[in-house]
Amino acid sequence: MPGLSEPVRVNLLRANLENSNRQELTTLQSRMPNIKVFSGTSHPDLAQRIVDRLGIDLGKVVTKKFSNLETCVEIGESVRGEDVYIVQSGSGEVNDNLMELLIMINACKTASASRVTAVIPCFPYARQDKKRQVRFEWEIFIDIEHSAFGELLSLEMLGTAEDFKRGSQRPGMTGEPGIQGHLESLQECLEKSGSYSRAPISAKLVANMLSVAGADHIITMDLHASQIQGFFDIPVDNLYAEPAVLKWIKENIVEWKNSIIVSPDAGGAKRVTSIADRLNVEFALIHKERKKANEVASMVLVGDVKDRVAILVDDMADTCGTICHAAEKLMEAGATKVYAILTHGIFSGPAIARINNACFEAVVVTNTIPQDEHMTTSSKVQCIDVSMMFAEAVRRTHNGESVSYLFSNVPY
Repeated sequence: MPGLSEPVRVNLLRANLENSNRQELTTLQSRMPNIKVFSGTSHPDLAQRIVDRLGIDLGKVVTKKFSNLETCVEIGESVRGEDVYIVQSGSGEVNDNLMELLIMINACKTASASRVTAVIPCFPYARQDKKRQVRFEWEIFIDIEHSAFGELLSLEMLGTAEDFKRGSQRPGMTGEPGIQGHLESLQECLEKSGSYSRAPISAKLVANMLSVAGADHIITMDLHASQIQGFFDIPVDNLYAEPAVLKWIKENIVEWKNSIIVSPDAGGAKRVTSIADRLNVEFALIHKERKKANEVASMVLVGDVKDRVAILVDDMADTCGTICHAAEKLMEAGATKVYAILTHGIFSGPAIARINNACFEAVVVTNTIPQDEHMTTSSKVQCIDVSMMFAEAVRRTHNGESVSYLFSNVPY
């Protein structure tokens, strides 16, 4: 730099060096060094959306099954010293996907990854979070009749379902014929077999499996029960779909100021009151009333929905029996429209058929579970994208920042 004094030349060099360092830092930050994101086979679309948001490429991994259906996973790139995130949702073939996640975690851990975080949008076995006492109501028996346990009871203890309805009785069983007699016989058999104390807490088992496999951190969304976080000895970030739900309601329901937020059961009261407070509207809940053991449970609406838009909110829907009955109850009570907003749309069995035949304006779910097939078979199913919340949670976790901002805000 001819013609410049020494101090000026030094200042210019220092400025150029700082500018160069700043540009390099920006480039490194945009590439997010020392991080790898891998996807399992359960939800590759969500994983791709997450890495697109982060501005990085999805990690290379090959997943295959042997002829005996054992799962084999091969990580296709080095993870030594890397901060690894594995995206795998508890949907579809739940057991295979869970095993695949465990193998991927262990493969990365044994390959010297510095930290392995399991991003599980829908936590598997979350409904099995406590020992459940069997209740002896006709409605409950109808529910369990279609399960393997229910079939065993109806065939081995009570006879066929038709026998049950007719009131016939198996030889050698105590109690009077009819529904009450069968319920007494069922209770007697269960007490003799000690079935009350043999129910598993499968969510705790899954937590132990993830920890033993080598997971250092869990990121999930809307756990069925918050106490599942206590099953882990490692950090768990339980994100909420509530901010995205609020955004969708304000953008897509014109009459949202004249709406009422409804919980389809008493267990979801805390969830709906939080949303109702944020929207400054009223809330209601539906209570399943059981007067006697041999009477069919009735659904009692607590709250006034007349001439209002009813918005049913729940954390998950599987066969959709409860929310469809709840929707009918709301329309009978005078609601003008009924929407259902669910975090995890499992939609197994007759769920889609029930939704198509129900009185919903729309059934809105997040993409914690793949919804493309469900949206194809039902025009009422709509999807909220929550990939930006998981991407921001990954970014903040990687950078050592707080994720509490995501509990009440949607990142843009």
